[in-house]
Amino acid sequence: MPLKSSVAVEVQFGKYAFVAHDLFVKHLHFYVSDTIDVGIEILPMKALEQEMSSGVPYYERDLVNVLRQGRGVPAVPLVLVGIVP
Repeated sequence: MPLKSSVAVEVQFGKYAFVAHDLFVKHLHFYVSDTIDVGIEILPMKALEQEMSSGVPYYERDLVNVLRQGRGVPAVPLVLVGIVP
């Protein structure tokens, strides 16, 4: 995870399980240890995910998962970015 100016950026095109780890463990660890002020997670959107192999995460699903957790979870300021081809 690259860190620059108190910002952590993670580009996730791997398996969907790794997104939860990034959001709820990695970003939170760096935030609690005062290494970052904000985490940025870059994910493919559904349109791009459909062109990729199986098990790939996509923005819309992970946004709903974060919102479902409720306010304050994860306890780190996050920016989710979805990209399309």
